[in-house]
Amino acid sequence: MLALVVSLQVKPGHRDAFLAAITENAKSSFTDECGCEYFDVTVDTADDHHYVFYELYHDQAALDAHRTARHFAVWRKAANAHVVPGSQINTITEQLLHHA
Repeated sequence: MLALVVSLQVKPGHRDAFLAAITENAKSSFTDECGCEYFDVTVDTADDHHYVFYELYHDQAALDAHRTARHFAVWRKAANAHVVPGSQINTITEQLLHHA
């Protein structure tokens, strides 16, 4: 399994629009993509404009499919409008352990 961890900062005054966009992207990723195991969106308790996403995909092909999905293109347009330029950091890792 491949985990994608995304950290980003939302522009001041854009939080509500950002939340609407990421909510739709996360929901569509999980429900429409058979290779997406989960898509968690978290917010920093000390900074309500700093978000971290935890996404888990079956393999590289599933992650590639995610990035070509229609809802992802819609998300990227929203991200360009609402995310502080240069603040997004994507890290791809291999999941070793998961405790449920």
